[in-house]
Amino acid sequence: MNSIINMKFILIGLFCILCGYTSYAQSKDWLIDGSSFVAEVNTTHNGKRLELTNGLVRRSFLLSPNVATIALDNLMTSQNELRAVRPEATLVINGKEYPVGGLTGQPVSNFLTEDFIENMELCDSAFILTDYKVGKCEARFSWKANTKWISNLYPWPASGKRITFTYRAPEKAIECKGLVVRVIYEMYDGAPILSKWIEVENKGLQSVTLNSFKSEILALVETAPKVHYGEPHEVRMMAQESGNYTKNYKKSPVQTDSPRDYIDRFTQLFVVTDYAMGGDMEAMKDNPAVRWVFDHPEYESTGIRYYGQYKPSRLEVTPLIGPGYEIAPGKSFESCSAFEMLRDATDQERRGLAECKFWRMMSPWTQENPIFMHVRESGEQEVKQAIDQCAEVGFEMVIMTFGSGFQIENHSATYLQKMKELSQYAARKGIAIGGYSLLASRGAKPEDAAISRHTGKPANTRAEGSRFGVSPCLASDWGNAYFDKLKNFFSTTGMNVFENDGSYPGDPCASTQHSGHKGYEDSQWQQWRKMSVFYRWCRANGIYLNVPDWYFLNGSNKTPMGYVETNWSLPRKYQEIIERQNIYDGTWQKTPSMGFMFVPLTQYHGGGEAATIEPLCEHLDHYQTRLQNLFGAGVQACYRGPRLYDTDQTKEIVKLWVGFYKKYRSILDSDVIHLRRPDGMDWDGLMHVNPKLKQKALISVYNPLDIKVEKEIRIPLYYTGLTDQALVKEQDSNGKLYKLNRDYSITVKITIPAKGYNWYVIE
Repeated sequence: MNSIINMKFILIGLFCILCGYTSYAQSKDWLIDGSSFVAEVNTTHNGKRLELTNGLVRRSFLLSPNVATIALDNLMTSQNELRAVRPEATLVINGKEYPVGGLTGQPVSNFLTEDFIENMELCDSAFILTDYKVGKCEARFSWKANTKWISNLYPWPASGKRITFTYRAPEKAIECKGLVVRVIYEMYDGAPILSKWIEVENKGLQSVTLNSFKSEILALVETAPKVHYGEPHEVRMMAQESGNYTKNYKKSPVQTDSPRDYIDRFTQLFVVTDYAMGGDMEAMKDNPAVRWVFDHPEYESTGIRYYGQYKPSRLEVTPLIGPGYEIAPGKSFESCSAFEMLRDATDQERRGLAECKFWRMMSPWTQENPIFMHVRESGEQEVKQAIDQCAEVGFEMVIMTFGSGFQIENHSATYLQKMKELSQYAARKGIAIGGYSLLASRGAKPEDAAISRHTGKPANTRAEGSRFGVSPCLASDWGNAYFDKLKNFFSTTGMNVFENDGSYPGDPCASTQHSGHKGYEDSQWQQWRKMSVFYRWCRANGIYLNVPDWYFLNGSNKTPMGYVETNWSLPRKYQEIIERQNIYDGTWQKTPSMGFMFVPLTQYHGGGEAATIEPLCEHLDHYQTRLQNLFGAGVQACYRGPRLYDTDQTKEIVKLWVGFYKKYRSILDSDVIHLRRPDGMDWDGLMHVNPKLKQKALISVYNPLDIKVEKEIRIPLYYTGLTDQALVKEQDSNGKLYKLNRDYSITVKITIPAKGYNWYVIE
């Protein structure tokens, strides 16, 4: 009987794969309804093993003679993703490396069997398990939610189970006497996601230095085709282009990264950390602590070779340098957190939806999606006019933009009082307000700058170790003063929006004179901590963070959707289609609320009158198209200029589309299904889906042509949760009932006016 049931599900899975969807029936699909997948911790094998599972993923641990991960099972695909045992972590303390947990004696690293597990032995230099504790997931930091901007609120912390393994130092490691190591895992309900980090507590009598650590080491099965040696982060990000780094990657002391986007396409494990920096504004590129490396020497002798090329088949989570952290007696160290999500498909749409679910769950503040304006001048009258206009048309936030004259670091009593009065004025109008601060690339005095270890002078180029020119070192007296001024500004004025441009990109600093770090080795870690602690403080105090960097896991709300700034100096008619392309491309890996766009009401990066919308009343068709593009996608933009409207007619158009967004806010903030990419040759469009809402979908379609478009298009409704029929309403009226095809699709005739927009609601 069981074999018949299993065959039934296999056949369903094969059918769904052929249709381009998931390998699960809808009733078992976590992306549609994950409520049945609840995390639990189970002991097995007479208490000798432990399983952390939620029905989607299972991580299994051997408990004796030491803790070792012996399986990472993808329960969605029935595949084991692990092929060899590695330590649970490694620490380099006072210059010596110590594994934490793990076993030795696996004869080959290509696969792992029960016989191998039974015959493996304790490593005598490893930290040894003393006990473990099971509990609930806990919040990594506090979050004061702005719920009026969130239409799809996820709980914080995400519910699930936590395991804390506690280890003592090996007897022969005298310098580690008194050190207690904790390795913490959390697995979450409703999604194939777990997180991991380590803590090191010094209960001894002497200080120790944690030179480096690896908080995760997984010898994973090979899924990628052959690749050439990629560019290490040491080269790509920190410009260490000397010696073995470029001469011979294979023999380099630094294990080499594979190209990140290449790995992302082929591996079933999505991995990011909160140690994110770099300025590339992409999850995979701005996570330098995530290393996909060649598993040598353990695997080199038996692994498959491709004419001298090896597959990057080991995951390591480790900072680029350092942390070089001194742990004094009675003090502790906490690592960055790694987040791992197993995937169940290779198609781009499903993988993208899984990533969006990840960010909704692990960083639910990213779903705050206020409608905001970038006011170009910070004078009292200019700001009040912007506040008044925002309140009149339904905008929700004013940001005093770059070049506006806003001075967040001005801590004079007079200036702070002026800003406090503006804040109070905005609050009475129901408008959030704040402003802009440039951090990286702002320049710095020599005594405050990040120092190149190559030149001994302020780093100015990538080759010297700077990502964006001369920048201040955050772990300096200047950095202390900067963050003190920011906190004082928000505490004094009551403003609740911070746009932090050029956030910390990872520049190391070789200075030995700065107050917040000792030298090069601990400089990146200490600067990252400064940045992260401040963003978490903002999160706890309800301060909205518009940050063009990938700091989501430390509290930032929004980053660019993915545009080139000089696009906005092109003629207006080109901007319309490019804007939709940016949104279409950006929402593969971001929810609509995670990325902002840009609307140059006044000139930006040149282009003159042909590129800008002012006077607004003279370009109403274009202005309306931009509003339709953005609100129809659920994406907010920086509307940069002195005003949102200049005539009653202009005001009514803005109010119309703000009202449209607010009416459909819940579905417009939901996940995106990509229908047809904009190309200027035919219609383009996307669809929002949410199986939890009454309105299961909203389709936004656009026509770039000078003639009306009428045609039948296929609408995939699998991710709406609908199974039998769908009610389709053009502009939410005149509904027509459709029966779903076996692949959960329907065919709908759409009509889009020339150079126009249309939308359809599906229930």
